[in-house]
Amino acid sequence: MSPDYPFDDASTARAVIHEDGTLTGWSEGARHLLGYDPAEVLGRPAAALLADGGVRLPGAGEDRWSGTLALRHRDGHRVSIWVLVHRRPPGNGDPVTWLAVAPLGGGYPPPEDDELVRVALTQSPCATMIFDDRLRLRGVNDAMAALIALPSARIRGLRAADMGARPQNAELEAYMRRVLATGEQQVMHTYLQAAGEERAHAWLALIAPLTDASGQVNGVCVTAHDFTEHFLARERLQLVNEASVRIGSTLDVTRTAQELAEVCVPALADFVSVDLLDPQEYGGETDGPLTAPVRLRRAAHHSVNPGAPEAVVEPGRVDTYPDVSPQATSLIAGRTVVTEVPSGDLDTWGHWDERRVRRVKEFGIHSSMSVPLQARGTTLGVVVFSRFRRPEPFSPDDVLLAEEVTARAAVCIDNARRYSRERETALALQRSLLPRTLPRTAAVDAASRYLPAARAGVGGDWFDVIPLSGMRVAMVVGDVVGRGIQASATMGRLRTAVRTLADIDLAPDELLTHLDDLVVRLSEEAGGEGSPGEMGATCLYAVYDPVSRRCSLARAGHPPPLLLPPKGTPRPVDLPAGPPLGTGGLPFESADLEVAEGSVLAFYTNGLTESRRHDAHAGHRMLCEALAADSDSLDETCDRILHALLPQGGASDDVALLLARTRGLPASQVATWDIPADPALVAPIRKQVVEQLERWRLTEASFTAELVVSELVTNAIRYGARPIRLRLIHDATTLICEVSDTSHTAPHLRRAKTWDEGGRGLLLVAQLTQRWGSRHTAEGKTIWAELSLFGEE
Repeated sequence: MSPDYPFDDASTARAVIHEDGTLTGWSEGARHLLGYDPAEVLGRPAAALLADGGVRLPGAGEDRWSGTLALRHRDGHRVSIWVLVHRRPPGNGDPVTWLAVAPLGGGYPPPEDDELVRVALTQSPCATMIFDDRLRLRGVNDAMAALIALPSARIRGLRAADMGARPQNAELEAYMRRVLATGEQQVMHTYLQAAGEERAHAWLALIAPLTDASGQVNGVCVTAHDFTEHFLARERLQLVNEASVRIGSTLDVTRTAQELAEVCVPALADFVSVDLLDPQEYGGETDGPLTAPVRLRRAAHHSVNPGAPEAVVEPGRVDTYPDVSPQATSLIAGRTVVTEVPSGDLDTWGHWDERRVRRVKEFGIHSSMSVPLQARGTTLGVVVFSRFRRPEPFSPDDVLLAEEVTARAAVCIDNARRYSRERETALALQRSLLPRTLPRTAAVDAASRYLPAARAGVGGDWFDVIPLSGMRVAMVVGDVVGRGIQASATMGRLRTAVRTLADIDLAPDELLTHLDDLVVRLSEEAGGEGSPGEMGATCLYAVYDPVSRRCSLARAGHPPPLLLPPKGTPRPVDLPAGPPLGTGGLPFESADLEVAEGSVLAFYTNGLTESRRHDAHAGHRMLCEALAADSDSLDETCDRILHALLPQGGASDDVALLLARTRGLPASQVATWDIPADPALVAPIRKQVVEQLERWRLTEASFTAELVVSELVTNAIRYGARPIRLRLIHDATTLICEVSDTSHTAPHLRRAKTWDEGGRGLLLVAQLTQRWGSRHTAEGKTIWAELSLFGEE
């Protein structure tokens, strides 16, 4: 019937119907069913084939219809058969057509007696469908039948493309052909709304071959997994990260409230308003419990619609909220209040404010969430999140996310209101800029502590652990000269700069050189408050590689780290001191050392070893003694060190402590190839990569890894310089592909034009991988790409 059906046979009747009702396609199966040759029916009305009158096509807004039809055979007798009709979208100016399909059976045994179906359905814990070696459906389980909303007994023998005209159906069929051809499992990701669902979900389809005892592929098993929660969790994490960066950029209340509203639209809500307790009445704080009515001043709002036409109150205006309002209920109870229009929660608004009722109806607002703004035990106001464009109501996870983002914003707003209390504000700023948790990496186990000065103003100590490419990790600790908000703000800028410079994989000495230039510029900017050069900082930066078990370090006037081998005593690392940051123009030197697996590196600021009770030498000796009593728990070691070195009343200076126990990546998890500079040898390299992944039991990543390796190796051969080397590294969650050559020219993405023959390789790599990048080495450069592993053993 069509090249789209390479397995087409008489087991399925197919007919194509033009939007005007005439037949434009007629398969061999249709001829077997009704006896008509194509020449006898093509161009004629499809309704002429019905025994009982007019044809039934899906109505407006429908894409498909199914049911039993009575048809007229060529010899005059009636034929009753189940038919599936669905719309096929037009393409290239072609008209809309409808595909009608009817499975005619094929001598299949009943589903309960079909061994292939029984085995597959028994082994699959989720929505499953089974196709034979000609990609005809043999059976589905109950979960899959409910998902596609088609009767399982009626659709046996159909192809994936027969059951729907979505692009995902054709994509699934392409994946299945690949499984039949290669015998290898494939993974397909998609985002769509199933037939019986109210909203789209993120789906992961595992497409696996079904083989007999001899290994011959007899069919394909497709299992669908709903990983929407993982998808949404990643979006929520991204929102929290964005909120931590964007909210609180200034100590201005209005600006901070506006940043909160802008961050949450449209990621969390379609309209967000921030209302604060009227300072003229409450002074920004409450001495006792709030009572209704509550007066709130609009600080900011933001909407998906330009100009925020949903807003009833303009910024700067005060409005009064009675006890029936969600805002007052949330403030008085001190908890989040979720209301929904369909459930009648907002009916009481009609007695309170008719304007709001009109806006709710006008814009179709169906859900709202009122979250109290609370910081340090003080109620500051309320944030209201509303949805009208997004159809789903707020979920419990949305509530937790809104509370997390609002809590962060509340601290920023409270800092802005209490800017005259410098120590409290600086302390909150300092803690918000330090990492709340250290990332889990394959290179090190880490633990940290930060303690502000007990009595003096808060300083600018900081630390960080930064995952790098190739399973490596960067560790940094620093100390900004001075105290107060200025020192904390400078610390935040330096920590951000270090993260940015670390992301481009600079060597430790080069990174400190760039950081030194930044401190010089910051000193010049602060010239209005002091002489240039007055601002300064110390810093120690280290990069550890678990593959080579080598650590590269450089310091800028900072105390050297201590190294505790697995069976040894702590000793300071012999490392050139380097000038403090802000000196300008002086060089920094790096040092490399071999680090045995299980060693502990201790990074700290001078507030730990220097105090009124003892000098720096005595403090260093006490630190070595406390570190020598190492335990399996780095957190316990941190607490023991602080208890041993700091006085009961607290430190006289800020203290930052970072401990890292090194890991080594086994050689069995690393594979390396030297690549000949011959494009014709890329295919054998791909084959070797696939074989290596099979040995690692990472076959689910083979397809993507093969494409990525092909692109990176081909680029290195075309544009790089010999020698060229390919390296694969993996741990439990990540597969890394690295291609190195001796050229120092860095690659970059570019937009390929329509008729360009190249330029899409790196774009393809960027789309297929979790992240990718390049780093310069002493010999040239390395291009790397990371692939996430989902549940591989």
